[in-house]
Amino acid sequence: MVRTLSEILTPRPEEADIHVSDQFFPKSPQILEQTGLNQIFVEDLICKIILSCGSLTGRQIAKRIGLPLRIFSDLLYDLKQRLILAYQSTSGVNDFDYILTETGRQKALLAREQSNYIGTAPVQFNEYLNSIETQSIRNERPGPKQLKSAFAGLVLPDDFLAALGPAVNSGRGLFLYGDPGNGKTEVAIRIAKCFTDAVYIPKTIIVEGQLIQLYDPQFHNPVETDNEKEKSDQRWLRIERPAVVVGGEMDMDSLEIGYNAQTKICEASLQLKGNSGIFVLDDFGRQRAGPEQLLNRWILPLEKRIDYLTLPSGNKIMVPFNALLVFCSNLDPGQILEEALLRRIPYKIRMLDPSEEDFITIFQDSAEHFNIPYDKNCVDYLMEKYFREIRPLRGCHPRDILQQLVNIAIYENRPPRMTKEDLDKSIDLYFTATRSEERI
Repeated sequence: MVRTLSEILTPRPEEADIHVSDQFFPKSPQILEQTGLNQIFVEDLICKIILSCGSLTGRQIAKRIGLPLRIFSDLLYDLKQRLILAYQSTSGVNDFDYILTETGRQKALLAREQSNYIGTAPVQFNEYLNSIETQSIRNERPGPKQLKSAFAGLVLPDDFLAALGPAVNSGRGLFLYGDPGNGKTEVAIRIAKCFTDAVYIPKTIIVEGQLIQLYDPQFHNPVETDNEKEKSDQRWLRIERPAVVVGGEMDMDSLEIGYNAQTKICEASLQLKGNSGIFVLDDFGRQRAGPEQLLNRWILPLEKRIDYLTLPSGNKIMVPFNALLVFCSNLDPGQILEEALLRRIPYKIRMLDPSEEDFITIFQDSAEHFNIPYDKNCVDYLMEKYFREIRPLRGCHPRDILQQLVNIAIYENRPPRMTKEDLDKSIDLYFTATRSEERI
C-alpha cells in the first residue's frame, strides 16, 4: 500500500537502458510486392507528395514514403514514360528531380479527393497484428531492480513495490485509489518505466482500404539506436513502450477509430495507441460517461485481451488489446462499481496519506529540488502550527508549499528562503479556501 506520495517536481529517475526486443524486427522490403500495396496506391501517394512539395528527388520521395528507392525506381521510370512525371534536373548518380506534368497534376488532384494522406506508406493490418503478438508487454518480467529504477526519487513505503510488482507483471488491470495529492498519477505514469524493451509500431496501417494513423508523438517516444537501423523497414518506428494517459476529458468516442471526413484519414483509438504499453485512465469516475459505462466498455478487452472497432465503412475489425490498464481515482472503487465489474480488475492498491516521517522526507527532497536551504526548526514550526491534529498530510503539500516560497521570492526579487514568516504567507495563500478542514 502506498502511504506517500509524490507528484513532487523532483528530477526524473535515471532512464533504464532501453533495448530492442529481438522477437520482432521489421525488415526492409526487397521488392514492392512485399509491402502488400498495389501499384496504383503507391503511384497516387507519390503524385500527392510531389504535388504538395512542387518537386522531389527520388531519394527524397523514398524518405517520405519510407520505402527503399531501389524497389520503386522502375515505377518512377514508368510514370515518366506515361507522361505523369517529368525530369526537372538530374540529382546525383542515378537520380533525378521529379515534377508533375499536367496529366500528373490531374492524377494527384483526383487521388486527393479519395484521401489527403501524404505520409509514410502504410503497413498491412496483418503485419501490425503479428507485431502486437510478438511484442506483448507480458513478455517482459520487471523485477525489483526495474521497479526501483522506475520509482527512484519517490518516497514510498517499503512494501509498496512488493505490492505493485505482481500487478505490473500481470499485464492486466490495476486500480490505484485514495485521497487526492498522494501521487496516484505519478505512480501510474512511472509504471511504464518498469519496462525496458523498445518496440516497433507502424506509423500508419491500412485495413480494408482505410488508412489509420497510429503514431502519436504525445504518447510515443522514439528510440534512436544505430545498430541495423538501415536494415529496418522505415515505415515502422522504434519507440519506448507506449504510455497513454487520459483524464476527465476522455469520452467514449476516443475509444473508437476516428475519421476526418475532409481528409478521408482515420486516427487510431486510444487503446490502439497504447498497445504493447500501458493505458492510464486518470480521474476515473469523473469522465463525461459514467464509471460503469466506461468499465463495461473494457470488459471484453480485460477478459479476452481483444477489442472490436468499427471502420468508417461500418465493418468491424477485431484487434488485440495488449496493454496494462491502470485506473486512478480519488473515489473508493467499492462505492462506484459493482462487485461483478470490480473482479475484472484483479489488482487494487490504496494510496494512503504519508506518515509524518515520510512527509518530512518529501519536504527535504523538495527543498533540495527548489534550491531552498532546509531549516529543521521551520519545518517543526510548520508541522505543529498547520498540520498536527489540524489537517491530513498529503504527499503534494511539500511541493506546493515550497513553490509558494519560490513565487514569493520572485515577486520580492530575492532568493527563496525558508522562514516562519514566509511559511505563514505560503500557508495563508495555499489553504485559505480550505479552512473548513481545520480542527482548531
